[in-house]
Amino acid sequence: MRRLLRTLAASAFACLLLPLSAGPSSATTTSVQASPIGMTSGFYTDPSSGPASWAAANPGDGRAAAIRDNIASRPMARWFGAWSGDIGAAVGSYVGAADAVDKLPVLIAYNIPGRDACGGHSGGGAGTPAAYQTWISAFASAIGSRPALVVIEPDSLGDFSCLSQAQIAERNGMLRGALAQFRDRAPNTWTYLDAGNPAWIGAATMAQHLDGAGARDAHGFSLNISNYFTTGENTAYGNAISSALSSSYGYTKPYVVDTSRNGNGSNGQWCNPGGRRIGAVSQTGGGGGAEMLLWLKTPGESDGNCGVGGGSAAGQFLPEVAYKMIYGY
Repeated sequence: MRRLLRTLAASAFACLLLPLSAGPSSATTTSVQASPIGMTSGFYTDPSSGPASWAAANPGDGRAAAIRDNIASRPMARWFGAWSGDIGAAVGSYVGAADAVDKLPVLIAYNIPGRDACGGHSGGGAGTPAAYQTWISAFASAIGSRPALVVIEPDSLGDFSCLSQAQIAERNGMLRGALAQFRDRAPNTWTYLDAGNPAWIGAATMAQHLDGAGARDAHGFSLNISNYFTTGENTAYGNAISSALSSSYGYTKPYVVDTSRNGNGSNGQWCNPGGRRIGAVSQTGGGGGAEMLLWLKTPGESDGNCGVGGGSAAGQFLPEVAYKMIYGY
């Protein structure tokens, strides 16, 4: 009954989240059967996250309590890629666990061919576009009608400098195809294309990239994933992108900001810089124009073999980095 009551109220909630300036085409492509936020009672906290697993396995470590209380106990996204094994089983288990406790899971799909082609620290992805289509279809099907938020392929639209026009067109085709899979197979999922961060490329160019990747069919876009820029810097950038989408393409989209590591802002470095701090916890709204503030990157997870994470692999949980990030040093 609780789910039913939330669903009945969800369409009104979703309307409140739509940009007031959006034209008819935006309203049509943004709509879903129900708001996943209205269908649930808050964000899901993953009991098997890297920080949670480490704290449970190391109860005698002097850092464990702080990491458990300040990071592991917070709702954050889970990333899915080739390491997830059977993607349908992995996603289905995770979304099912969240659904069982009436919470909203946040998932990140990170398996596009040529992933991080220009940066190189997180390279990989599905071997071919056809393999990716199969993978993302199984991902969406595993969610089904259950509520979820899904960010699709961080970094995929941020840097085209090392890609040919043919490769850009191929990538856009895969992203449009991914959006279609969620539209058709996961009607109560809100999808977000990733739009990088304020220091990467200009808002007008990012709006062009988003539109080329099919942003009309996404619920919105995401900002600052795995980066450190302040929420204010991101909302200014997000509002500029939304304005560019409106002026150039006739529609707007809401956006979310990754606040997991932006408590001290950026020092100009992106790969495991020291002195960073956890930011505002996951929440709807957040001021400045963001639809939601979310922990999308797990605090303490390495960006790669660089900075204070020297000798580590991208995605590896580093307890010392996590501990220092709690206090900002």
